[in-house]
Amino acid sequence: VEDQTAETAAYGRGVQGQTMKSVVLALALLATSASAFTPAGVPRSSSALRTGRRQVITADAKTVTFKEEARQKLINGINKVSDAVKVTLGPKGRNVVLEREYGAPEIVNDGVTIARDIELSDPQENVGVRLIQEVASKSDSKAGDGTTTSTLMTQVLVNKGMRAVSSGANPVALRRGMLYTVRILTEKLNEIAKPVKLGTDDLLNIACVSTSGNMAMGSIIAKAFEKVGETGSTTMEESQTLVDEVEFTEGYTIDRGYCSPYLVKDQERQVCEQANPRMLVTDKKIDNVNEIIPILEAMVKQKEPLFIVAEDVTGEALSALVVNKMRGVLDVVAIKAPGFGARRKELLQDIAIASGATYVAEEVGVSLESVTPEMLGSAERIVVSKESTTIVTDGKQADAIAMRIAQIRRETELTESGFDKEKGEERVAALGGGIARIKVGAATETELKDKKLRYEDALNAVKSALECGIVPGGGAAMVHLCNYEKEIKEAGALVDTDEDFMTGIDIVFKCLTAPMMQIAENAGVDGSLAVEKCMNKEFGFGYNAATDTYENLLEAGILDPAKVTTNALENSVSVASLVLTTEALVTEIPKVFTRAEMADNFDMQGGMGNPNDYM
Repeated sequence: VEDQTAETAAYGRGVQGQTMKSVVLALALLATSASAFTPAGVPRSSSALRTGRRQVITADAKTVTFKEEARQKLINGINKVSDAVKVTLGPKGRNVVLEREYGAPEIVNDGVTIARDIELSDPQENVGVRLIQEVASKSDSKAGDGTTTSTLMTQVLVNKGMRAVSSGANPVALRRGMLYTVRILTEKLNEIAKPVKLGTDDLLNIACVSTSGNMAMGSIIAKAFEKVGETGSTTMEESQTLVDEVEFTEGYTIDRGYCSPYLVKDQERQVCEQANPRMLVTDKKIDNVNEIIPILEAMVKQKEPLFIVAEDVTGEALSALVVNKMRGVLDVVAIKAPGFGARRKELLQDIAIASGATYVAEEVGVSLESVTPEMLGSAERIVVSKESTTIVTDGKQADAIAMRIAQIRRETELTESGFDKEKGEERVAALGGGIARIKVGAATETELKDKKLRYEDALNAVKSALECGIVPGGGAAMVHLCNYEKEIKEAGALVDTDEDFMTGIDIVFKCLTAPMMQIAENAGVDGSLAVEKCMNKEFGFGYNAATDTYENLLEAGILDPAKVTTNALENSVSVASLVLTTEALVTEIPKVFTRAEMADNFDMQGGMGNPNDYM
């Protein structure tokens, strides 16, 4: 026994010694190979400074370009994007094919989509590309259309301004003159713009121009807007068929259905319809029947249907409603409140205002027990299905609804969140009384994407026209602005006597003819000749590229929203004048990695991180 104990102890000491040797060896290997864990492309000496146990990597090196060379690089990038975009302008504009890493290439006619897809290998020229993309994106976000016009205007302004700067003009004075001119020209455009009324051919004409002369697409858009009115909403979605169609939803639509299938009245259609019901709107959860007994008794006496919108209706309260409904004592239906969080309260208040009901909530000091029949709202008709509810208002609260819509629009204008703006527009559409859904169909995915982009431009153009009015299209409105050149120059001379300031004014007026020239050239006509025939003519006279005639474009139905034209002017001058004042350009020096280095970077940074961070 003693021999076996001694052997066991000796064996234990041997195992422990081997384990310690293994640990020491592993630590030594880790210490000697620490440099192997440094990510590829990072120097292993002076640029990686150790602070404690962590590693700090210095910033990448930059290239700095000055004066004429810097401006020329920016202009090269701007020209490359503009040359690709401007071929799509006008009814006879061409398409651009965009390669996709995955899937089929896209054939598009939309300026901002083309601009966003361009990226150059030269980092300095790519800064110019980013600037022109900003112009197109601003025009797209503000007016929804006119991106090609603003891109073209920027190119012409930059090139003409560059010649002036190269000749010794002060770019800061040029910028002052350009901004001064655009401010006055936008005021002139708003003055001569004509308002648009629903029920006229103006909407059809605007939509047709924005879809590059497609009458079928234009008529669908015009039909949708005329049906839902100024406060309604028009949306777009993909169709499973080959043709385009439009569907209408009338009334206030809620994406919530009945709380219990036992509340259904029409078993065949599985819906519950109520005519002239009274409405209870609350943010509380109703589970105690005693809270709603007074109002239920009042409705039984008055023999009126009751519609309840609450956070939820459960327990004995729901059982009481179901029993009374099945026995025919009371026609009642309940739904859950739409939305979540703060949005839920806003939507409930919208429903209360639309129906004339008192919003029952603790925050306003109204409890369920204190609700009287006078505090209930009313509606002409309500249809409740399993997943949606439609409320057709009776028109008694038209003034209150108009005030609520105005309030929501003010809140939407102040917010910077795109999500909040979208939800605000949905609320306005619901209160306004209708939603039109345009379903876009096509034979192929490539055609579908192109049609959706055209529909999107046309929808935004019609909205802008309803907001700010219309001007003649085809670049005729900008050519007409040339008539104010003498007046603006005389006024500018009183504002600033600097010769370069006056040169800035002159540059803007030279660029006003660019859209009409490009439209004519895309149609195979000499652009300068087309502009010459339209100069010093009556307001609205211009070149109709679709029919190759010179006529009054207002009468011919060739229209543009005034907002689109003014935004194109403002955005193009804003960026172009800043490019001219550029004196230095700072860009990163591009790094070229091998496939092995890219894989190492991914493994170290994206996968497990830098091992030195854990030491």
